[in-house]
Amino acid sequence: MIQALNGSGDTRTPTWINLICFWILELPLAYVTAVLFGIGETAVFYAIVFADIMMTGMAYYYFKLGRWKLTEV
Repeated sequence: MIQALNGSGDTRTPTWINLICFWILELPLAYVTAVLFGIGETAVFYAIVFADIMMTGMAYYYFKLGRWKLTEV
């Protein structure tokens, strides 16, 4: 869905979704669970899965809104 939004010319929304999910959610979550809670490498994999699920949900929600159809190229 992210690539569909990019292909439609709406590149701002996928950029924000990636910024939120990777830099604001995934990296801090991986650090906190792996280092501070002492879970280790397994926590990093769970953080990746969680961030990807959130990214999919955000992209699906925005895609279903249909605002990307109104983006001018």
